Amino acid sequence: MDKPYAHAADQVLAGLALLREGAPEAVKAFGALSLAATAPKSIDTKTKELMALAIGIAVHCEGCVAFHTRGARKAGATRQEVVETVALAVYMGGGPAVVYGGDALRAFDEYAAA
Repeated sequence: MDKPYAHAADQVLAGLALLREGAPEAVKAFGALSLAATAPKSIDTKTKELMALAIGIAVHCEGCVAFHTRGARKAGATRQEVVETVALAVYMGGGPAVVYGGDALRAFDEYAAA
């Protein structure tokens, strides 16, 4: 699949903005949950982004793959770390995770080239 992953990640945020218009309390609560879950504590931000990426791959969430690949890249993840994350997601997610894993690697390459 040839996709502009930066656009896909931005679409996640745009969708959240649309939801905020109709359900601001729910989006505020989701934002607080996101901040609490991703805050670096005993697990650093990069590792948390890679974990979120693996889950996104395993549950077949295209927007999650784009968003958390970008987050992992920004947090300093290497391509090899993304490859190993994809391998773990495939192990846990089965065959469909192979497709989303390829998407994650293409997204990483796109972000790295930007």
